[in-house]
Amino acid sequence: MKIFLTDQCNAFSRLLQEQMQKPIMRYNADRLKEKTDTIGIPGVKALADINSDVLFNYNIFPANIMSYLTQWQAEHRAMLVGDTILQQVFVPPIKSFSQKIIFGVRISEIINDRNKKGFSYETLEGHVEKGISTFTLESATDGVVFKIHTLSSPGNLLTKLIGPVFSLPYQKYCTQKALQHVKKNILSRSRGK
Repeated sequence: MKIFLTDQCNAFSRLLQEQMQKPIMRYNADRLKEKTDTIGIPGVKALADINSDVLFNYNIFPANIMSYLTQWQAEHRAMLVGDTILQQVFVPPIKSFSQKIIFGVRISEIINDRNKKGFSYETLEGHVEKGISTFTLESATDGVVFKIHTLSSPGNLLTKLIGPVFSLPYQKYCTQKALQHVKKNILSRSRGK
């Protein structure tokens, strides 16, 4: 984790290379807190009707929460297992007036089934959380849902200490904004829209 007062977008290529060298944080999945959040995509009845580029281009979090550079975008190709994502998180969620916290995650699974599309990533050394997050678009009985499933715990002593007061409420806020952001983007790109 690195903390800056200025936007580091101009240094993203170098920072991504640094994150690519980091190992995945060690964790015991049985000791992580599990959480699942979902949002329905109204008016969309089938997964085939969705342009899943929003998901696979990692357009998940609003720009006031996070900016990023993915390894697959930097290398002009599709997502692969083992790819790294550089994340620059804005705390508070105001791009121009915030601390910029830099860390990374690594793609551990790509899901491309008939009724479920998405991916999982694991946090890299230095991340504020340790664990795994999965982002999926799934067929449901009443249409399609976007789901964020996490298994995580604080990644360092600081986040363990401030977690109940700051980290957990901020994480919940970011998750809710991500659900709304993906829903909005999918609806604007769905076939026939």
